[in-house]
Amino acid sequence: MKTFLIVNPRSGTESPSADELREAAVARGVDVHFLEQGEDLQELARTADAEVLGMAGGDGSLAAVAEVAIERDLPFVCIPFGTRNHFARDIGLDRDNPIAALAAFEGEERSVDVGRVGDRLFLNNVSLGLYALLVHRRERHRRRRDALARLRALLLVAREHRGKDQFVIDGKLVAARVVVVAANAYSFELLSIGERESMDDGRLHLYVPHGFRRITWDERSCTELTIETPSRSVRAAIDGEPARLVSPVELRLEPQALRVLVPRAP
Repeated sequence: MKTFLIVNPRSGTESPSADELREAAVARGVDVHFLEQGEDLQELARTADAEVLGMAGGDGSLAAVAEVAIERDLPFVCIPFGTRNHFARDIGLDRDNPIAALAAFEGEERSVDVGRVGDRLFLNNVSLGLYALLVHRRERHRRRRDALARLRALLLVAREHRGKDQFVIDGKLVAARVVVVAANAYSFELLSIGERESMDDGRLHLYVPHGFRRITWDERSCTELTIETPSRSVRAAIDGEPARLVSPVELRLEPQALRVLVPRAP
């Protein structure tokens, strides 16, 4: 089959390098394209002469190409080459070994759920409130080439965001610092997102934390929900990337919509 892999050379770490990843992919017969500044990632995926689409990058760029794979009804290959790689972890890949993940191009297919917020696809989750503010602050400082972007963002958020935000979730008023909507169920520890045991349980999962020192999470599952905020413009984090949404925010699950290739079990 014609296989096509887009590599974001600005993602990942120095080991392996983007060049090393490309060499390993080409050795498997995969056509590789390095994403350049200013190129439209989804347009590249839409126009690629391919029977399998792959992306090497972080969760945000993976979601963009996965969306095109769904549009074209093509299998999708995830190569963990970003900073978090939650999706790769949850489908069973070794996040520290992107070269090993290339075996998925000759792997086996499974179908996994994806979420939609408005018209935009997400692979992992959508966050509103404190975490979204942190992500936006971090990105702003990163664009200013601030090496301490994450620490500065955290300090600014702690100073400015002492109270709770108001959300109306499916008609019910909720006061919370964070609201998380996930495709499939997560395990949670404090404010840390854990893993998903299932990628095809067919449900969105809503999480709202309570408490400060001993944080517990209220959870409920559904297939779609609506979140309204006092402000028309809503600051959000979608798969860990900053985004602006418009209230009311509509979310829904698309069960088993994405055809994912994973390496065959040894």
